[in-house]
Amino acid sequence: MDEPNPLFERQLELTRRRFFGLGAASLGALLGRTSLISLGLPSLGLGQEAAPKLHPGMHFPAKAKRVIYMHMEGAPSQLDLFDYKPGLRERFQEDLPDSIRQGQRLTGMTSGQSRFPVAPSIFPFQRYKNNQDGAWVSDLMPHLGSVADKVCFVRSMHTDAINHEPAITFFQTGSQQPGRPSFGAWCSYGLGSSNENLPAFVVLISQGFGNTQALSERFWGSGFLDGRYGACKIRSGADPVLYLRDPEGMARGERRAMLDLVRELNEAEAGRSYDPEIQTRIAQYEMAYRMQMSVPDLTDFSDESEETLAMYGPEVRKPGTFAANCLLARRLAERDVRFVQLFMRGWDAHNNLPKEIRDQSQAVDQPKAALIRDLERRGLLEDTLVLWAGEFGRTVYSQGTLTETNYGRDHHPRAFTIWMAGGGIQPGIVYGETDDYGYNITRDPVSVHDLHATLLHQLGIDHERLIFPFQGRNYRLTDVAGQVVQDLLV
Repeated sequence: MDEPNPLFERQLELTRRRFFGLGAASLGALLGRTSLISLGLPSLGLGQEAAPKLHPGMHFPAKAKRVIYMHMEGAPSQLDLFDYKPGLRERFQEDLPDSIRQGQRLTGMTSGQSRFPVAPSIFPFQRYKNNQDGAWVSDLMPHLGSVADKVCFVRSMHTDAINHEPAITFFQTGSQQPGRPSFGAWCSYGLGSSNENLPAFVVLISQGFGNTQALSERFWGSGFLDGRYGACKIRSGADPVLYLRDPEGMARGERRAMLDLVRELNEAEAGRSYDPEIQTRIAQYEMAYRMQMSVPDLTDFSDESEETLAMYGPEVRKPGTFAANCLLARRLAERDVRFVQLFMRGWDAHNNLPKEIRDQSQAVDQPKAALIRDLERRGLLEDTLVLWAGEFGRTVYSQGTLTETNYGRDHHPRAFTIWMAGGGIQPGIVYGETDDYGYNITRDPVSVHDLHATLLHQLGIDHERLIFPFQGRNYRLTDVAGQVVQDLLV
């Protein structure tokens, strides 16, 4: 049998690309604004006009237009913040019963402990009025308690991962294995952008006061989706977005002329090779040019009233703080950015938890409550879904030495608390329960896949239909699992 001719194979491959490329482009022209996702077709990198956009009402009417997701990296202790267990005070330093632990998986940091002494929270709790009997919230977060009637607490979250890197990856992408698109990238892919001058997906990062974990850019990356669906990170400092400024001495008109020339060269190469990443590059250059005007306006708080600034707290004037990023998130929301993600580092309290959680709570409590109030008074909370979560919870037993005033807590994936507000989520409810030790879920468990399915549902997306074919398989954010938790919805 004759050996294949490399030149012929190359020509055949280009012919295939041309056939499928032109076919998809023609299909996109015929369909107009219909989403390719609705037909189960992937993005073929044919430019922004042909990129899949899931318009409101394609699957069902959306309750939310956008998401603000506050991820507390390191995992806050639910037992010291939201899951009130006053009975544990009588069990101080008792060993956690085997009937509760049930031989469950531990991290390497406590698996060698000979004892697992119960560590009751030293912080008082108050019951704040809401639509039910009331939500118990720690005195560490009184501002959040003051808006408890607008918040849905889920005390029965659980996850599959027990260490930070896979757990954060799982919460952000629906898989513990790297390489999948992030939640925000899936939303950007499915919904498209509502503001041509800003990205559909933006990430903001705040440094905390405790033990911090590494933040990988893949947590907000596009994975195997087109690169345009990944997040733009806005930083604190003189250059909120790197490489956005014109080079010194270059006028804006000269920059426009340069981009036009580069676009011509890129389009010629795209027509020759049909490489989808070239179209991504063209789109990113154009977005960067428009962001030169929109980003300075976005990050300039001079048009905010003194009342608004005071509401977010004294740190709001310091770029990069959680308070500043919460206000920035509201400004992004009112500019119709689809997905805003705030990372707050420093919640990994393996020892000296009381001091660290005080510092962390003081940094986040007032700003996040102000964000809810600010969105509501501007008419944005109704269609903005706000989520506050860590990657897992903390153990009821102390890691290392336990005293009456100091303790640490290890990772605990089996039961922890998150909260949500707005976007068609039931306000003022507490969902799910844990046992007397806060160790196991006793009612209404919610998995990470369930949470993702529910949030996508509020955005008008059927999680089983938001797919992307890759390497011979249809992928989705919820993988092969996930159920919409109807009881959480209005």
